[in-house]
Amino acid sequence: MQGQDGERDGCGARNGAEPQAGAPAGTSEEVPAEAPAGAPDAEPRRGRPRSAAAERAILDAVIDLLEAGEPLAGLSIERIARTAGVGKATIYRRWSDKEELFVDVVRDMEPDDPPVSGTEGLADLRVMLESLRTRGLAQRSSALLHNIFAQMKSHPKLWSEYHGTVIAPRRLAMVEAVRRAVAAGELRDDLDVELIDDLFVGPMLVRTVHRPDAPLPDDLADRIITALLQGLAPAARV
Repeated sequence: MQGQDGERDGCGARNGAEPQAGAPAGTSEEVPAEAPAGAPDAEPRRGRPRSAAAERAILDAVIDLLEAGEPLAGLSIERIARTAGVGKATIYRRWSDKEELFVDVVRDMEPDDPPVSGTEGLADLRVMLESLRTRGLAQRSSALLHNIFAQMKSHPKLWSEYHGTVIAPRRLAMVEAVRRAVAAGELRDDLDVELIDDLFVGPMLVRTVHRPDAPLPDDLADRIITALLQGLAPAARV
């Protein structure tokens, strides 16, 4: 019956269906059929490789339900599993609860984080500022993504999960790039690095978050960096 833990995923057995919840005890993929949201993941990631097709079906199912007007708070693991054509255990093997799943849905909809050198200072800062700009453009062009973010902020647990797994690592990467820029002599070394980071990120966040109608031109990251490096005081008169 569709929606039960022993069912085949949307790809069917021919494409590597997930093991049924009733498989013999001791298998690395076995998860209790009625695992509650937030239950331990029973070390699912140490079994055989994940089914990419099943993951894709689950993410797409959440997006389809949201596009149909379902609120985040109203989505249940059972409903998502039924829509994806997989069992609930298939979802719990990958995500410990709804919040973790929803964060991956948002990350799937956002533009990918661009690679940075990890050794440059200002160059890496520019790449990450540009990534902020493109994510802002993505939210403006996607009513669904904009709506999801609005709903996330009204759900503390979900927003905390997104902040801890997405925003915090991005901010840390920016701060580390500032440290490299200071060490390389590209930025002054008598200011707190977190303050410097805020000075770079702040203008982009104002444009992308607080002023949704403000322009986000292609050269915005360069303009922010140039303005900060040159300073805002007027040039000294000769």
